[in-house]
Amino acid sequence: MFPEYDVIVVGAGHAGCEAAAAAATMGSSVLLITMNMHTIAQMSCNPAMGGVAKGQIVREIDALGGQSGIISDRTMIQFRMLNLSKGPAMWSPRCQSDRVLFAQEWRNTLEENPRVDFWQDTAKEIVLEDGKACGVVTSLGITIRSKSVVLTNGTFLNGLIHIGEKQFGGGRTGEKSATGLTEQLVGLGFESGRMKTGTPPRVDGRSLDYSKMEEQPGDEIPSKFSYTDTQPLAKQRSCWITYTNEEVHKVLRTGFEKSPMFSGRIKGIGPRYCPSVEDKINRFADKDRHQIFVEPEGWDTVEVYVNGFSTSLPEDVQYAAMRKIPGFENAKMFRPGYAIEYDYFPPTQLKSTLETHLVSNLFFAGQINGTTGYEEAACQGLMAGINAHQNVHQKEPFTLKRSEAYIGVLIDDLINKGTEEPYRMFTSRAEYRTLLRQDNADIRLTAKGHALGLASQERLEKVQEKEKQMAELSEKLSQHKYQPAEINPALERLDTSLIREKTSLYQLLKRPQITIAKILEAHPPIQELLEGYTADAILQAEIHLKYDSYIEKEMLLVEKMNKLEDLSIVENFNYDAVTSLSYEGREKLKRTRPTTIGQASRISGVSPSDISVLMLFIGR
Repeated sequence: MFPEYDVIVVGAGHAGCEAAAAAATMGSSVLLITMNMHTIAQMSCNPAMGGVAKGQIVREIDALGGQSGIISDRTMIQFRMLNLSKGPAMWSPRCQSDRVLFAQEWRNTLEENPRVDFWQDTAKEIVLEDGKACGVVTSLGITIRSKSVVLTNGTFLNGLIHIGEKQFGGGRTGEKSATGLTEQLVGLGFESGRMKTGTPPRVDGRSLDYSKMEEQPGDEIPSKFSYTDTQPLAKQRSCWITYTNEEVHKVLRTGFEKSPMFSGRIKGIGPRYCPSVEDKINRFADKDRHQIFVEPEGWDTVEVYVNGFSTSLPEDVQYAAMRKIPGFENAKMFRPGYAIEYDYFPPTQLKSTLETHLVSNLFFAGQINGTTGYEEAACQGLMAGINAHQNVHQKEPFTLKRSEAYIGVLIDDLINKGTEEPYRMFTSRAEYRTLLRQDNADIRLTAKGHALGLASQERLEKVQEKEKQMAELSEKLSQHKYQPAEINPALERLDTSLIREKTSLYQLLKRPQITIAKILEAHPPIQELLEGYTADAILQAEIHLKYDSYIEKEMLLVEKMNKLEDLSIVENFNYDAVTSLSYEGREKLKRTRPTTIGQASRISGVSPSDISVLMLFIGR
């Protein structure tokens, strides 16, 4: 009935979709197994993509040739660039998405790829031969063979939903959980744990009074995620902001004794940076209000997502408390919020390719690795899909360094440090934020994606043209010099010090008070210099001239770290033979199996003296 596939992907969430699309685009035959064909790429929580650090990840996925950025652009209803008041390393794109259109666009994209097949079923077991994954057995008892397997199970592994004192099995509201895989993997020697996440109630937007809320419109000139020719939004929908109050908190507290979180019924650890509303009012009892973001779920629906009101309290308590929020006095609820517990596997059991140490050709991606968020899942799926393909076709594994991408930071953190709570990406996790900006992801990664067979030739040529323009414009700005009488009137209008000698535009633009846009307004003749250059090239040139000293410092740090990354450790290195290693360091090294000294240096529990011993032992 089934041929043997190169890659089987189990689960069709954000990780599974990127994995299937990547492997198939690169030339592998792919079977995507999902419990429900109608929930492919379902946005289980908030209908949005991007945000602080997450927006950088979406751009990196796009630059490599993944699909999340393109699909976000095609289905967004609002776009905002966050943190514009800060430096460009902090700028982060975010969009509000149409939940239904997003899932439909993903399904269309996968169906248009002739190398992707689908099967609606549940994978109950991995087929193993000689320590290698070579297929799956489904709940229907069907064995489907493959050369590799990628598990992207999300919250479905032994998922348990909590609403007050009620609890029932499920991987998402209205969908059953997946059983069998955890038990098999634990039997093989994998370590597993439990995590928890949650979601807020959904309400009828027609029942809300928006006059009592603050409007949060999109950017006046909206940008986008993808470096391809997707079109920016011509119209947008607003989001809204309101706040909880003491009355809301008082009602919520009446349900604490029935809270599964406070009663101990929930054993899993929840996300620290996205707590439930009951956790917020308990942990921050001194705060008399908390922000609520009121987010529409699409163009053609009245359903609204109540961001900031995630809860697992009894539904009657949720409803009563919500109606005390300004603008929600007459709110009608579509469904209550809930918490969900699920199995995950500590990611220290993975190689840097996301292949497991214990079983060859078996890859984990997404929430199964202890992460939270669509973007974190999608980039893992992309990397797992790439490496499953590379593995099957006996090609070199593909990894990204911490200095090359937020994706590299995320995977490096997971496999070396592990996580005991749902891992969420922040800009603060990256040492090289000035290098890993959202605006230069294409320059950093498109050539790599093209070499893999993911990014098209057209994409590569577009990046090369951008780099060429950027270099030309930087040179022009350096050579174009002004006499004081010529430019001082403009500088005076910009409230910056006047010049006394001939000065290049390049030097003037280094001043914090001056940007290309501002000096163009104050001195319109500069427009002639910019003719023929794209907005992207102009932005890149400006960022580089303003931050060149910071960029240079980070490049020196990268060069220093790369010397350690270049020191390889053989795959079956015998750490027990190195008696000078500390006991903890030896155990952590044996468990993680780093491939380089650089990776070893980032493992929690491996001390600098352990690294010195290792370097001496390998002759360096």
